[in-house]
Amino acid sequence: MRNFFLRKFLLFGCLLALLQSCAVSGTKWSPSETYAPEQLKKDYKLFRSVLEESHPSLYWYTPKDSMDYYFDWGYRQLTDSMTEPQFRSVLSYVIAKVKCGHTSTRYSRKFLRFLDTARLPQFPISIKALDNDTIVINNNLQKGNLLVKRGTILTSLNKVPIQKIVDSLARHIPADGNNEQYLMQTLSNRGAFGGWLRLVAGYSNTYELGYLDSTGKEETISFRLIEPPKKDSVKKPIVPEVVKPWKRREQRARSLERARSLQIDTGLSTGYLTINTFNNGYQLRSFLSATFSTLKKENIQHLVIDIRSNGGGNVAHSTFLTRKIVSEPFKIADSLYAVTRKSSYKNLVRYNGLIGGLMHFITRKKSDGHYHFGYFERKTFKPSKRHHYNGNVYVLTSPNSFSAAALFAAKVKGQKNVTLIGEETGGAAYGNSAWLIPDVRLPETGIRFRLPKFRLVIDKNAVKDGRGVQPDIEVLTTRQSLIENRDPKVEAVRALITNSQ
Repeated sequence: MRNFFLRKFLLFGCLLALLQSCAVSGTKWSPSETYAPEQLKKDYKLFRSVLEESHPSLYWYTPKDSMDYYFDWGYRQLTDSMTEPQFRSVLSYVIAKVKCGHTSTRYSRKFLRFLDTARLPQFPISIKALDNDTIVINNNLQKGNLLVKRGTILTSLNKVPIQKIVDSLARHIPADGNNEQYLMQTLSNRGAFGGWLRLVAGYSNTYELGYLDSTGKEETISFRLIEPPKKDSVKKPIVPEVVKPWKRREQRARSLERARSLQIDTGLSTGYLTINTFNNGYQLRSFLSATFSTLKKENIQHLVIDIRSNGGGNVAHSTFLTRKIVSEPFKIADSLYAVTRKSSYKNLVRYNGLIGGLMHFITRKKSDGHYHFGYFERKTFKPSKRHHYNGNVYVLTSPNSFSAAALFAAKVKGQKNVTLIGEETGGAAYGNSAWLIPDVRLPETGIRFRLPKFRLVIDKNAVKDGRGVQPDIEVLTTRQSLIENRDPKVEAVRALITNSQ
């Protein structure tokens, strides 16, 4: 009898495992999977509720009645089933109306894993949006088949005016305030135009590109997406070719060099300091300490600080650099606060590490009802005494200079020995919403969006016009400089240094 029940139990266990296996295989995820309107609406209601509850600047640049209109518009789109990219396109359009560059959507983790491993065709063209609404080719990956050179003026794509397409894509891109240059630069970054085109409109099988030839006559040319290279089916030799692998230390050194570097031109007595990030993990503090020690030892009279590709990062690093340059004490924030310390949707909000649990200890509620991060509202940072730089400083900026990079530019701007050269920064001059930015995961689709918890006002006396930090000397990329592959900003700063000598 005991053996009988044991056999029955084992049979039941095997049957249950088989049923579970069938259930898993029957619900296998696919990138083309669609979500029912009920699922989409459930996620969308959470999306709206979390933003309305916790975003500190939801109505900073867009009035509440206008924001409510966009929220309602997004909900009205959810009448039919959608794929994840289609739903994310709706979310990105709505969230862009907040006008916060730190508030953006992201694919679900499973969709990102698919994109990382799938061999998907690529859109071959990168554009550059120039002044006066001129769109030109910046890079072309189909050099053999698509004979349109860099700098060629584009007029249309699939018979739609190219400027109309650019404007349409820009409506989905989050930016600080009303910074149009940031939107155009974002679409001009390598591969970005094709990426946003895929999200918003989807790819076509073929494209017809309109452009102006060398005589100014409009021409058209057809092209397809670039198919990924086929897997190598050739039989490999038994003894493979010996290739010396990069040592881990060498790989690390190359990564650090891409993030930050220093070059010295002794002939011009000039140091060229490139800082492409303020993120952790790049030994920035020790690197900057060594840099300013070298500048003092070599008695370098001019320092060029290039932050054109710096998207921000840890404010502690940008503050450390600022202290090496500024001549007067400064504060990072006139105000820094969150609108809520806890969330009714805490199961959806994903903080990194334990920082979310520290909100109670680092903030205090004030009479305005907000939770202020008082330390940075009170803290005054003094110029660094050790290896402080007193020579001429030239800061190269662009719309890609964002967040902590824009904060650095704002703090050194106006100092007698500092000149900002280039373009308006992407990060707003008045302030932004950032500091602590958890992800929020929507349960039905898995789509995530970034939720900055703090509003930072850098300078309460500045004009809140939604613009970035303006350069002292504006130098724009031109069509001719693209064709000739020149860097006009570097040329301008070298001319200033040469003339000063």
